Amino acid sequence: MAETPSLDLGFVRSQFPGLHRGWTFFDNAGGSQILKGALERINSFLIERNVQIGGSYEVSQNAAKALYEARTAAMHLVNARRPEEIVFGSSTTALLQNLARAMQSQLAEGDEIIVTISDHESNIGPWDRLQANGVRLKVWPLNRDTLTLDLADLEPLMSERTRLVCVTHASNILGSINPIREIADFVHARGARLCVDAVAYAPHRLVDVQAFDADYYVFSLYKTYGPHYALMYGRYEHLLELDTLYHYFYGKDKVPGKLEPGNPNYELAYSTCGIVDYLATLGAMAGNDGSIRSRIETAFTAITAHEDRLTERLLSYLRSRNDCRIIGQSRNRGSLRVPTIAFRFDGRNAADLCAAMDRENIAMRFGDFHSRRLAEYLDLTDHGGMLRVSMVHYNTLEEVDRFTAALDRILSGDTGLAKAG
Repeated sequence: MAETPSLDLGFVRSQFPGLHRGWTFFDNAGGSQILKGALERINSFLIERNVQIGGSYEVSQNAAKALYEARTAAMHLVNARRPEEIVFGSSTTALLQNLARAMQSQLAEGDEIIVTISDHESNIGPWDRLQANGVRLKVWPLNRDTLTLDLADLEPLMSERTRLVCVTHASNILGSINPIREIADFVHARGARLCVDAVAYAPHRLVDVQAFDADYYVFSLYKTYGPHYALMYGRYEHLLELDTLYHYFYGKDKVPGKLEPGNPNYELAYSTCGIVDYLATLGAMAGNDGSIRSRIETAFTAITAHEDRLTERLLSYLRSRNDCRIIGQSRNRGSLRVPTIAFRFDGRNAADLCAAMDRENIAMRFGDFHSRRLAEYLDLTDHGGMLRVSMVHYNTLEEVDRFTAALDRILSGDTGLAKAG
C-alpha cells in the first residue's frame, strides 16, 4: 500500500504572509489567508500588464494572455475540459445571481427548481427570486435524525417540470460532504441539471467537475487561498445556451465573456495561477513529478490527511465535554467531514465566548454563517447561534491544543464570563 504523502508545514506556513502576525486563524470558512504566490501574480499584472485586453499593442496582448493563463490554471484546478468553461466573478453569491439571470429565457412559467434547506443563502436566494417570474421553488429537506440529504426525499419533489437542482458540496455548518456524483446521476436520469455550491468544499478536497458530472460548480477564491474573487465552472454547451449579461453585441456564442459583464477583474483572476503553482509545488514536494493536474491530486491527498488529523483532534476534545453539542457528525467517519466544525455549549452565549476568544488572539466566528434557513430549521438561532472553528491545511495540531486550552479556561470561569440568561 502506497504511503500517504505528507505536508511540510514549515514550507506551507512560509507561503502565507498573514500567518505571522500573532493570530491563530480558525475562521477560514469566512476567508482563508492569501498565498504569497497569489499576491505576486496580482502585483506583476498591475505593474507589467495593467491595460484593457483587446488592443493590438503588446502590453494589451500580454494582458489577454494572462487572463487566458488564469482560465487555464482554473481548468487544471477543477479538471474542466477547456479554459472557456471557467467564468470569473466577484463572489460565489454574485456568480450564482448572474447564473440565475442568464438562465431566465430557458425557464417557463411552471418550471421547477429544487434547493436544499442546508445550503448557504447564495445557492437559495437567486433561485427563490425567480418565483416572481412564475418559476416554482421546491425545498429538499434535511433528514433531522441523520443530518443528511437523502435521495428518497428528493425523489417525490422531482417532476417532468424540474429544470435544476441546487445543492452544496459541503455544509458550512455541518461540515459534511454530500455525494455529488450520486446526486448528479439521480438528477440527470430525470432530465434536470445540477448546480453545486462548493465554497465549503474546494479549500479542503480535490475538485474534479468531470468526475462529479456537475453542470455548474461555483466556489470562492478568497476561501481557497486567493483574493476576494470567485470562479464558476459551467459545462461548455450549457454556457452557450445562457443569455448574455453583457452588451447586446456579445452573442450567445461569446463564452465565457458574455457572463462577465464589464470584464473580469484581470489581476484577481490572474492570482489563480499562484494558487495552482502552490498546489503543484506541494505535489512535487510529495514526490509527484507528473502533470500539473496529477501534482494537484497528490497535494490534496496530503492536505486531506493533515486536515483529518486536525478534525479529529478538535472533535475528540468536544466529544469529551458533557456540556457541548456538536452540530453535525461528531466523528469523521470515512473522511467525509471537512474541518469546519460548529458547536454550542449549554447555557452559554456564543457571541460572548467568541469575544473571550478574541482576547486570546484566536479568530473564530459565531452566528448562522449565512446559512440561516438551516440554523432556523435546526432551532439553533438563540444564544448568539453557534460557534464555529474552520481550519485549513496551514493550521497545526498545536494551534488546536492552544484553542482547547483557552476554551477550558474560559468555560471554567477564569475569565469571569457569565452564563447566558
